[in-house]
Amino acid sequence: MIIEGKNVVFEALSSGQTFNKLYISKQNKDAESQKIINLAKQNNIRIDFVDKFLLDKKTLTHHHQGVIGEVVDFEYSDIDEILKLADDRCEQPLVVILDGVKDPHNLGAIIRSAECAGAHGIIIPKNRSVAVNETVIKTSAGAISNMKIARVTNINYLISDLKQRGLWVYGFEAGKNTMYQTNLKGPIAIVIGSEGEGIGELTKKRCDDIVSIPLAGQVNSLNASVACGIALFEVVRQRKF
Repeated sequence: MIIEGKNVVFEALSSGQTFNKLYISKQNKDAESQKIINLAKQNNIRIDFVDKFLLDKKTLTHHHQGVIGEVVDFEYSDIDEILKLADDRCEQPLVVILDGVKDPHNLGAIIRSAECAGAHGIIIPKNRSVAVNETVIKTSAGAISNMKIARVTNINYLISDLKQRGLWVYGFEAGKNTMYQTNLKGPIAIVIGSEGEGIGELTKKRCDDIVSIPLAGQVNSLNASVACGIALFEVVRQRKF
């Protein structure tokens, strides 16, 4: 798998991700690039210093900033690892469940918001959903290196399992209660629906409650990644302020 950009590569190196090789432009003389070079050498990662035009040929995003890494395919976590992280931090679990998000830019943005909000993990279905790819990694701006992501066969079974483990599950969509009227301080999972279709009907029935984000304009829905970010930081607000 290819990852690109100074921040993305640096975060991947810092988190201990396994690299096969690192390509750095000969023209990169800045301090950020030197930090990457030093960290790669500390971890005995092969570095090829190449002309920029070779990186331009190799790039998938066209925003490589003179740094491209070849890494092993993304390693998914499982539910136990996500909940153990919350336990290790002595925090109430905060999990994001994505019900069929298909746009890699949305997934990348959600990963970034989730990491910034201190979420312990993201769960995506194996079918009818985007998987982690180069675009997701780039859009996450390095956050994916610090975020546990699990893939499951059946979202509805997963929700039942989380509820048995003591989590409250809230679907974020139009509902009678707003997020400001809902107690989000305890162990929770928030469910965000797919672009256009929202949360599936069976999944809604499994949720403890459907919670809405108040809107004041004429458009009646938000982009999935925007809605997730707002929901996550309402959790942060309630828990910390």
